[in-house]
Amino acid sequence: MFAKLRNARNPLPRIAVALSALWLAACEPMQRGSGPRIDSGTAVPVALLLPSGSGNTGDETLARSLRQAAEMAVSDLNGVKIDLRVYSTGGSAGQAAAVASKAVDEGAKIILGPVFAEAANAAGVAVANRGISVLSFSNNADIAGGNVFVLGSTFSNTANRLAHYAAAQGKSRIMVVSEETTAGQIGARAIETAVTRAGGTVAGRATYPFSQQGVAAAGPQIAAQANSGGVDALFMTADSAGALPMLAQVLTENGVSPEQTKYIGLTRWDVPPATLALPGLQGGWFAMPDPGTSARFKARYQAAYGSMPHPIAGLAYDGIAAIGALIKTGRPDALSHAGLTQSSGFVGVNGIFRLLPDGTNERALAIAEVRNGQAMVIDPAPRSFGRAGF
Repeated sequence: MFAKLRNARNPLPRIAVALSALWLAACEPMQRGSGPRIDSGTAVPVALLLPSGSGNTGDETLARSLRQAAEMAVSDLNGVKIDLRVYSTGGSAGQAAAVASKAVDEGAKIILGPVFAEAANAAGVAVANRGISVLSFSNNADIAGGNVFVLGSTFSNTANRLAHYAAAQGKSRIMVVSEETTAGQIGARAIETAVTRAGGTVAGRATYPFSQQGVAAAGPQIAAQANSGGVDALFMTADSAGALPMLAQVLTENGVSPEQTKYIGLTRWDVPPATLALPGLQGGWFAMPDPGTSARFKARYQAAYGSMPHPIAGLAYDGIAAIGALIKTGRPDALSHAGLTQSSGFVGVNGIFRLLPDGTNERALAIAEVRNGQAMVIDPAPRSFGRAGF
C-alpha cells in the first residue's frame, strides 16, 4: 500500500506572547459592528468545543491537548478574565451544532473550536442568527465565511509566502506538481493563484495518481517536462506521509537537478524530521512557523503537563490570546466581526496571525531550506503585516 511510504497551571514564567497580543490589538481602533455585547469588567464566557466523547483515543488525546493549551492561555491573560466553558462534540456535526446552541443559551459570547470541518460548519450554522462567531481549529477554507473563521494554516497562506519568496530569489517560472486527490487539487489551485499573485508564471502542470505505481509511472514524464527548459522550480503538494519521499527520489533519478530546478514544498518537510534526510530534498524550500516561538510553547507545555502538545494545540492558545486581546480593549463590541478582523492582527505561539473578513487567516511563516538533513531558516517569519508577501 502507498501508505507504507509514511515512514496543573504552569509555574514557569509567562511567555511574552499574551502581552504582545494585547499590544497588537490596542494598536488599531476597531469599528463598530454586529456581535455580542460584553462587559470586560467581568469574566467573559467563552465556549471551547472539543472532539471528546467520540470514543476514539486519538480524538480524546487531541481534545485534552487543546483544552490544556487553552487553559494555559487563559492563565497568561493579565488583567483579562475569561470564563472558559468546555463542551464535547463527540466528533460529530450534529452534536457540535447542539452544544454550540447550548453554549450560547448558557451565555457564551464566542465559540472556540470545533476541530473538524463538518462539525465547525454545523456549529457556525447553528448560531449564525445569534451574532456569535466561531473560531474553528480547522484549516479547511471551504467552511470559512460569515460567522465561521478557520485558525489552521491554509494552503493559500503557505503558497503565498513561498511564491513571493521564490519570485524574490529569481524563481518565477514555476511548475506545479500535485497528486490526483482532493487535497492535491486544492493545493495546486492555491499554488497557481499564489504564483500569479507574486508576479510569476505557471510554467507547467503535472499530476500523478496517489499510489506507488502512479508515482513510479508519472515520474519520468514529470522529470522530462521539468527538464524541457523554462522551469525554475517545482512546487509540489506532496507531504511526508504520502508521495513526497518517493517523488523526490524518482525525480532525482530521472535527471532533475535540485541545484538547477529548486524543489518547493507546500507541506511541512520537517514532520517527521527523518524526511529532511532524503537526498532528493537537499536544497529544497518549505515554510514553517517561527521555530523560536514554537519551541518555547512546546517546552512550556511539556513542563506544565508532562508531555508534548498535539501539533495543532497551539491554535487553542492562539484563539484565547486573540479573544483576550480584544476583551482587553474594554469595548463592549470587542468580539464583533470588525474586531476579530482588525488588520494589525495578534501574536500567537507560532508567530503573528490575523483573521480575514472572508473567514480565512494569514499567518507569518519562515522559509526553511533543507541542508545536510537539517531545516535551516533562510528567511525569518515576518514580525508585522506590513512586509511584502502577506
